Amino acid sequence: MSLSTLCVFCSSADGARPAYREAALELGGKLAALGVGLVYGGATVGLMGAVANATLAGGGHVIGVIPHVLVDKEVSHHGCTELHVVDTMHTRKALMGEKSDAFLILPGGYGTFEELFEVLAWETLRLHKKPMCLLNTNGFYDGMLAFLDHCVAEGVLKPAARRILLVADTVDEALAKIDAALRDATA
Repeated sequence: MSLSTLCVFCSSADGARPAYREAALELGGKLAALGVGLVYGGATVGLMGAVANATLAGGGHVIGVIPHVLVDKEVSHHGCTELHVVDTMHTRKALMGEKSDAFLILPGGYGTFEELFEVLAWETLRLHKKPMCLLNTNGFYDGMLAFLDHCVAEGVLKPAARRILLVADTVDEALAKIDAALRDATA
């Protein structure tokens, strides 16, 4: 199976380091160039807006999914190829997962963490078999990765469950790891 749609979880803010936005812009451009559709949270602001705008600028397909409660707060992106306004955050995540072949997580806060851990839990429960990769730009997720390793050492997270989360330092490495995981899944 090749990657046709990628769900990206990320912040509705730009973050403190320009590298976060640069990575989002690079990702959007590469998705468009590769013909991979973007599925994301549907906002025009922050890293979310950056990846969507870069994908659209490159002629790519963008599917935004945003709940009613965030339409005004996050300024829904009416330039998306498809914009789905849904009732709840749960519906948002379910639809984003349904429309995606894999997940890539850029820097973010509570919402991004919650999305990441929910899709990880879905995988451990075998509700999906889709690659998940952290884009660890400038070591953003180093602390979280150390904590997950601590959870394994403490016996509350199985090593096999820890290994399902791929980690990459660059956009190219992330896309390559996702592609390899998709190929392995169909081999």
